[in-house]
Amino acid sequence: MRPSSRPNTTRREGLQTQSPRSNPPVPAPAVSADRARPEPETIAERSPVRWGLWFATLALLIGAASAGWWYWTGSARAPAGDQARSGAAPPQGRAAAAGRIPVDVAQVTVSDVPIFYESLGTVQAFNNVTIRSRVDGEVMEIAFEEGQTVQEGALLARVDPRPYKAALDQALARKAQNEATLAATRLDLERTQKLASQSFASQQQLDQQTATLGSQTAQLASDQAAIDNARTQLDYATIRAPISGRTGLRLVDRGNIVRAGDATGIVEIAQLQPISVLFTAPEGQLPAIAAAKRGGDVRVQALAPDGRTILGEGVLALINNTVDPASGTVRLKATFPNAEDRLWPGLSVNTRLLVQTLRAAVNIPEAALLRGQNELFVYVVGADDKAEKRLLKVGAFSEGRVVIEDGLRAGEKVVVAGQSRLLPGSQIQTGPSGPGREDERAAGLAATPGSAP
Repeated sequence: MRPSSRPNTTRREGLQTQSPRSNPPVPAPAVSADRARPEPETIAERSPVRWGLWFATLALLIGAASAGWWYWTGSARAPAGDQARSGAAPPQGRAAAAGRIPVDVAQVTVSDVPIFYESLGTVQAFNNVTIRSRVDGEVMEIAFEEGQTVQEGALLARVDPRPYKAALDQALARKAQNEATLAATRLDLERTQKLASQSFASQQQLDQQTATLGSQTAQLASDQAAIDNARTQLDYATIRAPISGRTGLRLVDRGNIVRAGDATGIVEIAQLQPISVLFTAPEGQLPAIAAAKRGGDVRVQALAPDGRTILGEGVLALINNTVDPASGTVRLKATFPNAEDRLWPGLSVNTRLLVQTLRAAVNIPEAALLRGQNELFVYVVGADDKAEKRLLKVGAFSEGRVVIEDGLRAGEKVVVAGQSRLLPGSQIQTGPSGPGREDERAAGLAATPGSAP
């Protein structure tokens, strides 16, 4: 063998020897017979034992986890199994123990069903007026409060009237002057007529005098027109409400100069009683709405955004004369008395327009109706409290009710809650329908012997 740079030592019968090139031999410590075997053989012999321990530990862990899962799931089913073996009813009641499925039912009724068309609308003032000055001048007086309800003809503001009063006086004086001149001209004409009859005045003089009288008479008419105009301007200096309504924010304060051409105005007045609501309807609903309008007043309700609170009831006042081709809708306008001021300009509301009322219509709660892939059906309580699937032909939907055209008779009972657990022929336990049915069912279950608390 090739000599090694490391000392060549050999383990033999517990003694250690060294090559002649190394240091003198040193006696090795005594070891037992078991440890006299080479180290690689010791590792090879112990490895299978360690792997066996690992496999045993893993098997114990898996077994413990399985036992725990079985314990917890089995304990949840234990009460039901015990009750089934003992014959007692489970917490869902005796009907569940007998294979019955608890459901809520409602009776098929015959009643008048109103048909409404619903839409979104916006409240608009019946009349809205911006009060502007029609003359120039200084605002001498503001006679209203912001938000005040004013009546037609009430004083709102006053512009300095002195220039317009002076113009009226001037026009009156000019008319008086011209009236005096006209009287003198009339006397001159009478004299000229007498002289002309005696040939002491020429016909030309008579014609001139007559023309002068006509000119001065026309001047008096012009003076009267000037007077009327001056009086009108003076009246414009006093600004009054043209309609009854509620004032808004004051736009001009006292002491400011206003002019007839100002676009801002002094204040806005909105007429709230009555008030209007603008809304739209699809063009497909137009024939029915027009037919209802021809039959008389069409009732319209305005509801709050929650869809439940009724803010007012009015009548349809207008069907617009054109359909918007872009949206395919027609604009409608309804008028409301609004005696309690619950409707306000700019308010968004839900509208319900009563198109017709179906008399003596067979109807059921909408909650009972189920939709298949190509069918509408309900579960009917049949003989021996068995669920029966019944295909339907339905009509209009209105206020949570469905009009039934074919498939049900008055007096039958339909399932309105719990249908998801039913199949045709399922045994059912019927319960009450309507508000509070869950509380009533809970009370009934609590009174059932053997039920869980």
